[in-house]
Amino acid sequence: MLGAIALAMAAPALAQTRPGKPANAAQEAREKERQTNVPQQTEKQFPVGTTWVAVSLNDKPYTGDRPGFSLDSQYRARGFGMCNTYSATAYPLRDQGFAVGPLAMTKKDCGKQVMAAERAFLIALRTARKWDLVNGQLILTGGSGTLRFERVL
Repeated sequence: MLGAIALAMAAPALAQTRPGKPANAAQEAREKERQTNVPQQTEKQFPVGTTWVAVSLNDKPYTGDRPGFSLDSQYRARGFGMCNTYSATAYPLRDQGFAVGPLAMTKKDCGKQVMAAERAFLIALRTARKWDLVNGQLILTGGSGTLRFERVL
């Protein structure tokens, strides 16, 4: 009998010390409410199979022949750099990470100004580390700046 009384007296204390278990109904209700109010985040999916044309590099708009980019289901990026065409392996990663491998490209010469703009674009593409979709635009960011693209229909 004494053992049953001791156990009954100790039960509330044991309930409070059990990890992960609320000690009473009010705490249990608060825990349940907290769990249901947590928004579920879904990871964005990279738009594979879509063609994009560059709008700007570091907020400086492109004019004339604009560079482009597409990524197929085999993770092969292809595009036009303003003078030359290029291809590379590119991977959308977790947490909207992005990695672009070495570029293979044609070797046309299109004049100093165009070649400098193409080089800046390709460096920004090659060093891109993050991607996002914002208001219908694809945004690639990395150590060499931010590229903004609009979808080609």
